[in-house]
Amino acid sequence: MIVVTGAAGFIGSALVRKFNDKGVENLILVDEFSTPAKNKNLANKVYGSKVARDEFFDWLRINHQNVDFVFHLGARTDTAETDTGLFQRMNVNYSKKVWELCVQHQIPLIYASSAATYGSGQNGFDDNHETIDALQPLNPYGQSKQDFDVWVLQQQEKPPFWAGIKLFNVYGPNEYHKGFMASTVYHFFQQVRKTGKISLFRSHHPLFANGEQCRDFIYVKDVVEVLWHMYEQPPRSGIYNLGTGCARSFNELAAAVFDATGVPPEIDFIDTPESIRANYQYYTKAKMEKLHNSMTLPPFHSLEEGVSDYIHRYVSGGQYC
Repeated sequence: MIVVTGAAGFIGSALVRKFNDKGVENLILVDEFSTPAKNKNLANKVYGSKVARDEFFDWLRINHQNVDFVFHLGARTDTAETDTGLFQRMNVNYSKKVWELCVQHQIPLIYASSAATYGSGQNGFDDNHETIDALQPLNPYGQSKQDFDVWVLQQQEKPPFWAGIKLFNVYGPNEYHKGFMASTVYHFFQQVRKTGKISLFRSHHPLFANGEQCRDFIYVKDVVEVLWHMYEQPPRSGIYNLGTGCARSFNELAAAVFDATGVPPEIDFIDTPESIRANYQYYTKAKMEKLHNSMTLPPFHSLEEGVSDYIHRYVSGGQYC
C-alpha cells in the first residue's frame, strides 16, 4: 500500500491521478475529508481506503507491515496565517510524527517542503544541506517548513529512503478549493473571464519594474511526474528543490494567460497590500542541478505550455485531473 497525506488537496489529488494512470490503485488517502470542495478532487479516482488525518498514526501502527511508501503532502499552507501555534501543530509536530513512524517501521518517505523557506532570496535558492539552516523565511508558514527541514537534517535515525521537496510556485487543476491561496494563473484566468483584464501588483522595490517581479512557476503535472520517478527509482536521500529552474515575470505570466484565452492584453497595476508588502518575494528561481544530477527527468512544461494546457483542458470548464 502507498500512503498519500493531503490526498484530497491540490498536489495530493494530482498525485493520486498519476498513480491511477500508472495502474496503481492500492492507495491509502489521508486528509481531513469534511470539506466538500476538496472531495471533488477525488471524484473518478481509485484507491483502497480513506483515513482521517487525526486517525492516521493509529492506523499506521496497525498496518505498517503492508505500507510500502509514504508521501506526506498534507500541510497548512496559508501564507497569510499568523497563528504560529497552528503551524507548529500541523506542519512541524505532525510531520515529525510521520517521520518517526517511518523510521520505526522502515518505510520510505517523501515529504513536501516549500520555496517559502528561502524568504527574500538573500541567501540564494540552493538546496545544499550545508546552507539550509541559514535560510530566513518571511512568514510563519515558511518558517514552519524551515523548522522541519532543519530538524530532519539533525536526525541520526532516518527512513530507508527519504526526500524533502522544496516546491516552488505550483499551479494547475484541482486547486479550485484553495480560494485566495490558489495560484496566480487561476486568479488571472478568473479576472480575464470577468473583466477582460488582469491586475498586477505594482513594484515597491527599486530594482524591479512594475510586473517584473519573478517567480519559478511549475505545472502540477511536472511535480507529480518527479514524485512518480522518485517512487520508482529513488535518488540519494536528501532535500531537493522542485521548480523549473527558470524565473518568469508576472508580465510574462499575464501574457500567457491572455494568449491562452484569446483576449487582447490589458493590464493595470495596483499597490501591493500593506499587509503583505514587507514580506513580499520579488524573485524566486530554483537551483535545479542537484535534482537533475540525481535522476533523469523528462522535460518540464514551459510556462506557456503549462498555462495553455491548464486553461484549455481544465480551468475553463472547471475540470479536474
